[in-house]
Amino acid sequence: MKQSIWDSFAPIYELAMCSPKKQYELLYEKIRAAVSGKCVLELATGPGLIAKNIAESAAAVVATDFSEKMILQAKKNKNRPRVTFEVADATNLRYEENAFDAVIIANALHIMPNPQKALSEINRVLKADGILIAPNFVGHSGGKKPNLWAKILKAVGVKFEHEWTESSYTAFLEENGWSVRSLCLISGKIDMLYTECVRK
Repeated sequence: MKQSIWDSFAPIYELAMCSPKKQYELLYEKIRAAVSGKCVLELATGPGLIAKNIAESAAAVVATDFSEKMILQAKKNKNRPRVTFEVADATNLRYEENAFDAVIIANALHIMPNPQKALSEINRVLKADGILIAPNFVGHSGGKKPNLWAKILKAVGVKFEHEWTESSYTAFLEENGWSVRSLCLISGKIDMLYTECVRK
């Protein structure tokens, strides 16, 4: 995935997210409960919507994206005191081992050519008893009418490298060393499978 695509998309990303608003409100609620009092790393934060919506529950949030312009958008408004925004590559993190209680990567693994590398880095920076929160779109080819988000992604050249179903996505996580301890399908124009994982 080219960084330039996400840099060009940064100014309108938050607007596109208005379409699945109810879907994301439920997502925020579930993540807030999971990260209460924890030190959190978020990967692929985009304009920081998740980070800003969970900040009051977490002890601290380091929200990252490999697009510098996305991070600039995230810093523009509605910042929370416990949130830090940084540029970082999810497949090559500079953070120390065992640094975080929880890592969030939402709706990003399916657009990565090699999502296994991101999961390996998450494993490295996550504490031994830490949790991985990895909600992801599933059933992209399920026949539902594409929403504004999906149309814009396609228009700017974002390719879904992996089109998982509920079962194939959980199998992918399991195959890469994670045990899914909680999951919930959040319905929308593109359904999202909310997953909380721990190491096997």
